[in-house]
Amino acid sequence: MGSKVRKAVFPVAGLGTRFLPATKAMPKEMLPIVDKPLIQYAVEEARDAGIDQFIFVTGRAKSAIDDHFDHCIELEQVLQERGKTEALKAVLDWMPDPGSISYTRQQQPLGLGHAVWCARHFVDDEPFAVLLADDLILARPGCLRQMVEAHAELGGNIVAVEDVPPEHTDRYGILDVETDDGRVAKAKGLVEKPKPAEAPSTLSIIGRYILDAQVMEHLSRHERGAGNEIQLTDAMAKTIGSVPFHGYRFEGQRFDCGNKLGFVEANVAFAMERTEMTADLRDILKNYL
Repeated sequence: MGSKVRKAVFPVAGLGTRFLPATKAMPKEMLPIVDKPLIQYAVEEARDAGIDQFIFVTGRAKSAIDDHFDHCIELEQVLQERGKTEALKAVLDWMPDPGSISYTRQQQPLGLGHAVWCARHFVDDEPFAVLLADDLILARPGCLRQMVEAHAELGGNIVAVEDVPPEHTDRYGILDVETDDGRVAKAKGLVEKPKPAEAPSTLSIIGRYILDAQVMEHLSRHERGAGNEIQLTDAMAKTIGSVPFHGYRFEGQRFDCGNKLGFVEANVAFAMERTEMTADLRDILKNYL
């Protein structure tokens, strides 16, 4: 049985170079999907999963994220005075409780594993979640909530996984599978970005993790892996044998908002979920098809 997962780490220090010039002065995590930034979707998913402590690992020029998760008194007063009830709800209803958000800096761009390690003092000895805002998931219940329920039964490390085309294995961490029941795959190993000919499977890790605190011990050694970076996948692989490790096939659709086409597709998919937009959006799309 796994311990309750209360803390989530959000690595948000990346430069977002694929979206320049839009990300020259704005964090990529603040790019909007319809009318909410990517990072808000991730935080809402975490809160829905029972997370009550949110840890942001930031970098330079990320102050817009800090501001987004704080009150804007002037805006709230104007909306209240003008009777903009719905707009005021859109600003306030999702705000985390006071004191539930912490920030730390990743001062050097040394990889995802290093970013997670920077949150070690906030995580302490508890299991914790990691959410990558670039991976936006349309799911009910949310992907992390599904994983938390699985973790309560399985414990250890659980990562969200999906099958990718064989030629794309060199873009992901890939599981070396021991057993697989179609929903949960038990892993006997992990490989970071293997060439297609060397990949042990096509089951890839995407940006949702529930990790045992033991991962931090391995990250603290700062061993470099693929791309000469400190890889989270490598640290997770070293816990196999002492900590159960499973890949979880979630119910839902994942959009890779780290690339432009995935970002555009996510906007279309999430807009189609809005009943007030569906019919008009269908008409608009027909004009381009």
